[in-house]
Amino acid sequence: MMSTPHIPSFPFTPGGPDASKAAASRTATPGTAASGTTAVGVASVFLTGAAGALPSRTVAVLEAIKHAILTGELGPGQALVETDLAEVLGVSKTPVREALKTLAGAGLVTMSPYRGAAVRVVDAELARHVYDVRRLVEPEALTRSVRPGRDWQQAHQALARADSAADQVGRSLANRDFHRELYLACGNPLLVRLLDDLRDQTALVSVSAWRHEPGWGQAPSWEREAAEHRAVLMAAEEDDAERAASLLRHHITSFVARNFPNGLENQNL
Repeated sequence: MMSTPHIPSFPFTPGGPDASKAAASRTATPGTAASGTTAVGVASVFLTGAAGALPSRTVAVLEAIKHAILTGELGPGQALVETDLAEVLGVSKTPVREALKTLAGAGLVTMSPYRGAAVRVVDAELARHVYDVRRLVEPEALTRSVRPGRDWQQAHQALARADSAADQVGRSLANRDFHRELYLACGNPLLVRLLDDLRDQTALVSVSAWRHEPGWGQAPSWEREAAEHRAVLMAAEEDDAERAASLLRHHITSFVARNFPNGLENQNL
C-alpha cells in the first residue's frame, strides 16, 4: 500500500452530476489506494495544469494521464490500474477506462485482458518506426508551411523556453511546441492531425531516451539539438523550404542514430 499525495480535483461544472464528488475530493483526507500500481504515488505536478480548465471528465482524465506519461512521471511498463487512478483523480472508473482506451489507440498505453493497462515500453524498433514516419512526413509539412511573410514568432518562443528550461521535462514540452509550429501552417488538417499523434509517440520515445541515458538532454547533447532547431528555423525564415526540410530530415534521423543505434543497419534511415 502506498500513501496518496494530496491531489487537486478537477473543476467540474457546479451543480453537474460530479459536483458533489468534486467537492468531496477537495476536502477528503488523503488515504491509501489499492495495491498494484505506483500511479497513486505520482506527485501532483503531473495533474496541475494538465487538465485544469477542460469541462469533460474523460478529456480531463485523458490529458492528466497523458501528461504524466509524456513527462516520465508514469514510467514505461508501469501498471495503470483504473481504481487507483480514479481515486487519485477524484472521479469514477468510467472516465479513466475511456481515457485509457483512447491512449491505447494513440500508442501510449498497452492493454492486455490478463495484465490490464500499462504505459507502453519503448524499444529501438518502435523508436525507429515512429521516427521513420516523421522523417517521411514532417519535412513535407514544413515545406508547405514555408511561405513569404509567415510569422515564426511562436517557434522562436518555443526555442527560448527550451533554452531556459530547468530540466528535461521542460525541454521536451518546449520541443514539442517548436516542432508543431514547423508544420502547423501546412494547409492540410489531416497532415497536422497525423503529426500531432506522432508528436505524442515521439515524446514517449524521448522519455525512454532519458531513462536509458541519464545525461541525455544535458550539454553537449541538448546544445546540439538546439543548434539543429535554430538552423531549421533560420532556413524557414529565409523562405528556403528545401533547405529547411533537408535540415529537419537530418535532425529527425540523427536523434534515432544517437539514442537508439542498435539495429540501424537494418533500417533505411
